[in-house]
This record gives sequence, C-alpha cells and structure tokens, in this order.
Amino acid sequence: MTTPKKTAPEPHAEASRIREGLPFPLGATWDGLGVNFALFSANATRVELCIFDDSGEVELERIELPEYTDEIYHGYLPDAHPGLIYGYRVYGPYDPANGHRFNHNKLLIDPYAKQLVGALKWSEALFGYTIGHPDADLSFDERDSAPFVPKCKVIDPAHTWGHDHRVSVPWDKTIIYETHVRGISMRHPSVPENVRGTFAGLMVDDMLDHIRKLGVSSVELLPIHAFVNDQHLLHKGMTNYWGYNSIAFFAPDPRYLASGKIAEFKEMVAHLHEANLEVILDVVYNHTAEGNEQGPTLSMRGIDNVSYYRLKPEDKRFYINDSGTGNTLDLSHPCVLQMVTDSLRYWASEMHVDGFRFDLATILGRYHDGFDERHSFLVACRQDPVLRQVKMIAEPWDCGPGGYQVGNFPPGWVEWNDKFRDTVRAFWKGDDGQLADFASRMTASGEMFNQRGRRPYASLNFITAHDGFTLNDLVSYNDKHNEANDENNQDGSNNNLSWNHGVEGPTDDPEINELRQRQMRNFFATLLLSQGTPMLVAGDEFARTQEGNNNAYCQDSEIGWVNWDFSEDGKALLKFVKRLIKLRLAYPILRRGRFLVGNYNEDIGVKDVTWLAPDGTQMSQEQWGEAHGRCLGILLDGRAQETGIRRKGADATLLLVVNAHHDIVNFTLPQVPDGGFWTCMIDTNQPSIRGQERFELDHEYSVTGRSLLLFELQHEEDE
Repeated sequence: MTTPKKTAPEPHAEASRIREGLPFPLGATWDGLGVNFALFSANATRVELCIFDDSGEVELERIELPEYTDEIYHGYLPDAHPGLIYGYRVYGPYDPANGHRFNHNKLLIDPYAKQLVGALKWSEALFGYTIGHPDADLSFDERDSAPFVPKCKVIDPAHTWGHDHRVSVPWDKTIIYETHVRGISMRHPSVPENVRGTFAGLMVDDMLDHIRKLGVSSVELLPIHAFVNDQHLLHKGMTNYWGYNSIAFFAPDPRYLASGKIAEFKEMVAHLHEANLEVILDVVYNHTAEGNEQGPTLSMRGIDNVSYYRLKPEDKRFYINDSGTGNTLDLSHPCVLQMVTDSLRYWASEMHVDGFRFDLATILGRYHDGFDERHSFLVACRQDPVLRQVKMIAEPWDCGPGGYQVGNFPPGWVEWNDKFRDTVRAFWKGDDGQLADFASRMTASGEMFNQRGRRPYASLNFITAHDGFTLNDLVSYNDKHNEANDENNQDGSNNNLSWNHGVEGPTDDPEINELRQRQMRNFFATLLLSQGTPMLVAGDEFARTQEGNNNAYCQDSEIGWVNWDFSEDGKALLKFVKRLIKLRLAYPILRRGRFLVGNYNEDIGVKDVTWLAPDGTQMSQEQWGEAHGRCLGILLDGRAQETGIRRKGADATLLLVVNAHHDIVNFTLPQVPDGGFWTCMIDTNQPSIRGQERFELDHEYSVTGRSLLLFELQHEEDE
C-alpha cells in the first residue's frame, strides 16, 4: 500500500480573512454573505479548518479557527459559498489511557455536516495508531488520512416546498410499511435504471401508487444517514446494506442521491406527502462507525473521544459496547445530547420528516447505572416543541445490562413489541400453551402497556421486520440459510419460531403450498385485526422471499432487494392484505383508543371484550390453562364506550375466531343481548368470502384447521 506524501498546503488568501464568527449554530452555516464554522470540543487545543477543491481531492488550505467560546471552536469565512468542500484537523493529547485520541494527521468529518462527498476508502492511514505496532492502539500514526475520507460540503438550505405539509396520521389509523430505499426500487420495472436504489426511485408514480393503494399510512425507511461499509464486508465483495453504521447524523448517504443534491431527499418527502404517506426514518444514534479502540479515526473520536463515547471508568482506553458494534455514544454528555436532538429537529423541521424509529433505543435512555425513563434524552424529546409533535418509536432493547425494556418507555413513545411477534408465530405454528398470551397480544399487551394513560397504539405489533425471515420464508423454512453471507451460516438468529409445513424451501406440493398461503393470511389477519399499531415489511404483501436468509444485512443483491415479478399466489395475497387494511380502517373497534380489559361496565351493562370457548360460552380459568388449547373466540362489543363517558357506544360488534388446531373445530356463534345474526367478513380458508352469507345466533360454524375468521353482528334493519 502506498501512502501519499504528507505536505501541508501553502497559505492561501482565505487565512488572512478569517473572522471570529459565532459559536452557534454548530456546523457550517451559510448566511448569504459567508460561512460560519463551529465545532464542539471540550479537550482539543487547536482546530484547523481544511479547505479542498471541488473534487475533494486536493487540500487547498488549512485555517486555524480563531476563537474558542464555551467549548466551541469557531470562525467565519466571508465570501465563502455553498458547495465549499471542507473537513477538520483537531489537535490535542494522544493519551488513550485517559480517553484522549487526538491526531491532527487525520482529517475529520464535521458531526454537523449536512452533506458528504466522496466515499470512504479503507486504508491504514485512517487509523490514529499504527496497525501492527507492538503497542497497538497506544502508538501514534503520522500518515495523512485526507485522501481516504469523505469530505463535508456546505449546503444552501433554501428549498421551495410549495404546499407540502406534515401528514400527521393519528396513531389509531397508523399502519407502518418498513422498507429500504435501495432495496424497494432496484428491481422495480417502472423505475429508470439511473435512479434505482435512490430517493428519486421512490418517487416514481407506479411505486407510490402501489404503496398508496395498499392502504398503509406511513413509510419507514431503514437508515439513510451517511454510513460506512465495513472493511471485512468489502473484502468479501459485500456491503453494509442495511446501513446501521452511521458516521454523519445530519447528512443523507451520498449513494442514495441520484442527483447528488440534498433537494432530492426533500422532493421524495414531498412526493410521499402528496400521496398522503408519512415518512419515518430509522435512526442509529446509539453508536458510530468508528468502532472500538482498534477502529478508524473518522470524526468524533478525533474531535473529542472522551466526550462523545462511553468509556470504561477503570480504563478509558477501552469502550463500553452496549451496542454490540464496538462503541456507544454517551448521551448523558450535554453536547452529545444536543447533537442528537439537533439532528432530530433538523430532519423534522428542515427535511419535513414525520417520525423516527430509534435503533437499540434502550442505550439512549441509559446512564452508567442503567436504563432510566427520566434520562435527559427521553425528557428532552418529550418537552421539545418540535419532537413532541412527531412519531417516536423505540426498539426497546440492546445487549447492555438491563437491556430489555419493552413496556418501560415513558408516555409519548411507541415501542416495538417483540412479544407480539414471538407469541403469534408460536401460536400459528401450533406450540402448546400459547392461548392466554395470544389473547393478550391481540389486545395490545395491556399487561405491559396499559399504564400511565398510555394507549393501545403504544404496542407496535409486527410479525416480520427487516431483521429475520420474510413472511414467505417464515412459513417455508425451519432453519436459516445464510450461506450467502459467507459466515458459515453462523450469523442470524436460530430462534425463528418458523415452520416449513413439511418441506424445506420451495415445493411443488399443492397441499403444502395451500397451507403456507393460508398461514400467511393468518399472520396478516392477526396483525391487522389486533389492537395496537401494525407494521408490515415491503414485499411481504405479495410473499417476497430471501431464499431462507434471515440476516440479509450484507446482501445488496437480489436476496435483499424486493422482487416485483411476483406470482399469481402473490397477487391473491396482495388482494387479501388490501382488504384487511380496509376493514381495519372501516371498523374503529379494531383500533380502539382504550385498552380492552374484559371488565363489566355496570352503568351501561356491557363488557368491551368477552373471551369465548368453542361452545360459545365464556372461557373458564381451567380452559385458559389448557396446554393444548388452540381455539378462541374474541367478542368485541360495539356498545362499549371507548372514552370515559358513561354511555353506550355505537360501533359495530365483531367476533374474531382463531383456530390453530390442525383439524376442524365446531364453534358456536354466540348469543348477544339485542339479537340479530352474524355475517362472515373474513375466513382465511376462503379468502373470497365477503359477508354475503348470514348465520343465526347459536349456529355451529365449522372452523377449518389453522384459520382465522371475522364475523360482524347484523340486525334486520341493517340489511
């Protein structure tokens, strides 16, 4: 490997014109006359602003920022304009034992950079220490990293938004569609090749039309912040496809900008809003791509390592690794907290984003002694006038101590509920002892979320997510098949609660294929007819496969991309899912604002939910405890009032029947006080049923093995 000769650029006219500037706002800010530069560092001794040519390859000048105010280095360049390419060199002690890793030979990315140009090129020069040195990371490397680091670009934030406005879908009507910017458009036939895999690709009419007609309310994008491809993946010809390796929290990844302009992201948001779709970003503020003490020096490590990262108190050479990726950002530090909340406000205010899903969110609420729902970050989000108006979704776990916190986030947060995923998978697989838990999951897991005035929508329900099997693969494989990841099939979870129904992978057996299709309908019906906030994954609606790969994080390939050339069975599933979504939105009782608890309201003489055994009577305590119990009726009484007002409601009365037995169960349709008859709206064994046939009260309905049904109570005057 050749190392470029390190030569400082010649002095330039700009250096004589540098002004003091202001310590705020942080980052590089154009005011119409020049650019203000401001960088936080509590422990640096000097900061140089490095100016590059338009290519980002030639360093033209180094200018020392002249002022230091309240731990902010700052300076102002008059006549500088948007498009200026820059980076920083930061001076200070190189003392890893005490947490300091300053190395001015390393060009650093501004944590507040709004745009990056160029790609990271892996080189030994990126590391603050000399690789292979006997003292390892205690050594000091003098090679210049500038040729290998992405550069920052000053932007003009002006943009004509026209009539764009936040969509603001109420939580009870929210249905989230999780997808990947690149993966969703790479194989779409209507997306021009030159914009596939970019924000522009997501604007194409046919793409938006599919999402809009599906009936979902919100598009959740996997991480779009600028991120780094892991060196070991590049050596194998792969990439960090999912992008959970951020390095710049204000900048979209350059790979997703077909035009090379920030406006492309804004235009995508405007197009999604025009289609009445919210935009939610999956954000990764728990760690950065700099890794542990053996990682590269790209940004925050070289700016002020001891401030940005959580270090082991007994030896600050080493990093606390609650993220499992090498380092953990320290959001207990006020300036790190400010950076994260500034980033969130930027995306919400300047980029018109409607919400955020926080990766490994427990880390964001952890002090050194554990998770605290009153952590400064969680408090800041709740009181912030901008952030409290957008959707905030937590992935409420990490690999740190006390990392599993489902149900423990404060009011105002919605949480991924993995217990919904696991219980529903186990129930439809036919596992013993799931009935009571299944009933709880269908009513928004009240034992976890029904507290402090939280609403059922606080439980974000999902069967699948980007991490794990697709829905098709969940019913087609007993085991993961991650050989394409080149990790000897050791990566990815082994606890999938999946079932192949008799054959591993694709089969021509019509009975197995029919059962797999019915099971996918069961999963979708359970998800979309349960209380809580449903999330589905792009492609599941037409049975996309990843060929049994349950960890496609490195598969920027046909394995990870959505295949839009789907089968007739896929088209039939898509039609069924659309109908389920319409039913969910049409019947408010399926998305109540209060938890269904089964208590009898003496004032109005109604129970909001009644749990029924197959004979039509209320479930007994003994029946709940039966290990082999797999059939249940859930009667949702539309007369129950969902507010605190003591009067009868006027919603439809619905009956859900689930049967995870392998064989038919005869279920007696219950009597109800006001009489009437039942119509079958959904039968996953007969997806074409649409409520045409009536069934009298006490009718014994033959419920097919492994199926779900939805009935609506009708009266003669309703016909």
